[in-house]
Amino acid sequence: MSEGSKGSSLAFGQVVIGPPGSGKTTYCHGMQEFMGRIGRKVTVVNLDPANEAMPYQCAVDVAELITLPDVMENLKLGPNGGLIYCMEYLEANFDWLQEKLAAVRGHYFLFDCPGQVELYTHHDALKNVFTQLAKWNFRLAAVHLVDSHYCTDPGKFISVLCTSLSTMLHVELPHVNVLSKMDLIEQYGKLAFNLDYYTEVLDLSYLVDHLASDPFFRNYRRLNEKLVEVIEDYSLVSFVPLNVQDKESMRQVMQAVDKANGYSFGDQEHRSLEALMSAAVGADFHFTSTLAVQEKYVQSQDKALEEEVMDL
Repeated sequence: MSEGSKGSSLAFGQVVIGPPGSGKTTYCHGMQEFMGRIGRKVTVVNLDPANEAMPYQCAVDVAELITLPDVMENLKLGPNGGLIYCMEYLEANFDWLQEKLAAVRGHYFLFDCPGQVELYTHHDALKNVFTQLAKWNFRLAAVHLVDSHYCTDPGKFISVLCTSLSTMLHVELPHVNVLSKMDLIEQYGKLAFNLDYYTEVLDLSYLVDHLASDPFFRNYRRLNEKLVEVIEDYSLVSFVPLNVQDKESMRQVMQAVDKANGYSFGDQEHRSLEALMSAAVGADFHFTSTLAVQEKYVQSQDKALEEEVMDL
């Protein structure tokens, strides 16, 4: 049997990536429930060998093949080296993964991936896994989660932009960058600019000027300017805001991913012409969702200000 003949029909899905604590597992759980309610058959695949407490129903678990604690104990490796070894071991055992996935063929897949950033910016093992999935007729989009609290710190936000760009170039999949935990953003502090400035990644020279107001960053202005030039020259990074607790927010992210991996135009669901066109229009839904989140954020800021005035 040839490499791709075991599952000749197309399978659509998402590889959920991002740094530790960005909400990948929570996202998979929320998206599994959301898609299940609209009638889409969803299978979650856990590719994180360090993921022990999974809130979602998991059909395929890499822990059946290898776990991070076992690797660290037996090979005397740290968590970073152990994760790299685990991904290389998975890459060397494609037949195990293929057999597990074949048992749930015909579903929509959510791949919950590890949180080590180097796996998406430097190392090739996980990238090779994604490439192999493509050979098995999986049509995947990368959903890169970034904690929204980075928006409140200009220096960290530039760093996040660089990481997101590097991930997009290395992973080589259709990519949707997501600002997660938007329901908590007001707890992180006041934003220097409107939310759409961060989601659309508008003129970053304003961010450099804002950084220069800090005596520490003033000495690194030239470096920040060059980093910003790289980001703007590629002009690839933008974000979709996400609040997992909000159904409308989940729908907007789902539409963005469906557009990226081609699910909207596949044969998996009968879609009306109106739905098909809305997915092809572009950023209309993106803009609308950003406005909605921005309005909630402004309202929370106004309420906090009123409470401060009342206390006085």
